[in-house]
Amino acid sequence: MTPKVSLRGVSKSFGSNTVLRDLSLDVATGEVVSLIGASGSGKTTLLRCVNLLEHIDDGAVLLDGDEISAIGRDPNPVRRRVGIVFQSFNLFPHMSVARNITLALTKVLGQSHDDARTHASDLLQRFGLAEKADVYPDQLSGGQQQRVAIIRALAMRPEVLLLDEITSALDPELVGEVLDVVRELKGSGITLLIATHEMGFAREISDRVCFLHSGSVAEIGTPTQVFGSPQDERTRQFLRRVTN
Repeated sequence: MTPKVSLRGVSKSFGSNTVLRDLSLDVATGEVVSLIGASGSGKTTLLRCVNLLEHIDDGAVLLDGDEISAIGRDPNPVRRRVGIVFQSFNLFPHMSVARNITLALTKVLGQSHDDARTHASDLLQRFGLAEKADVYPDQLSGGQQQRVAIIRALAMRPEVLLLDEITSALDPELVGEVLDVVRELKGSGITLLIATHEMGFAREISDRVCFLHSGSVAEIGTPTQVFGSPQDERTRQFLRRVTN
């Protein structure tokens, strides 16, 4: 079966700093894969390359077997299918929660304002924010803002959702409500690729866990295998540092 997302020998450098080196990874349709590793290991850059926010230097990124990273490829149709949520919420402060969600639906997908508002309302209800539709981002907690950012991405009905350290900017007591949203998505059919430093969550939510080291896949396997019996010494050293 063709992978939903495939990276084949992907390399990416910023000046003299090589961030991804000959990295290959396949993610199946509906699979949840968590990317773990130290800061600077390439997690965020990998996600940005899949969403075509960064141009790769070598290799290929494929979506359903189609090479989306080809030079000259229009990124916009790809981004309608591949959503991304960042650690900084990136909500428009001058727009209400509902308008933050409906803007792309009306401007990009051409939906009517009524249809877009209904869709936004349904998602806000699903994720426990129905009463926040008409407030502004600065009236929300950090956890609520991040949930709105996820809802905004989901509103586009993406086939793949990339989550980049979505809890790292939150106070510890707000992390759980955001992770609950991701739990809700597991099994929905959407393909999830998650960069995270929440090891317990990665162990719980993932079908597979991918440990990145110096821009390459050092180890990949089930959560039980990677966390319980890591094969690579670099994985063992990393897990000792972050779990002790």
